[in-house]
Amino acid sequence: MTIKVNLRKFTTMNKPQLQPEDYYISEEGYIVFTETYHLKRGYCCKSGCKHCPYGYDKKTDSFKKKTSSSSIDKKDDLNNKL
Repeated sequence: MTIKVNLRKFTTMNKPQLQPEDYYISEEGYIVFTETYHLKRGYCCKSGCKHCPYGYDKKTDSFKKKTSSSSIDKKDDLNNKL
């Protein structure tokens, strides 16, 4: 038995809707995701995002150790608000 799945519907169905605090449009017209969005997503995509709260450095393909606990605290605060 074969089941056909509409992949476009399936993938968009599982994605959270973007909120105004999740991104902004740069002067060049690019969508720039905020730290809030990355924390909501819950993992690092390793794309070298401008506001990466996980400390990923694309040049060295490694994670910088955060000296402050701000990202962890912000994620906890975000989870408490949701």
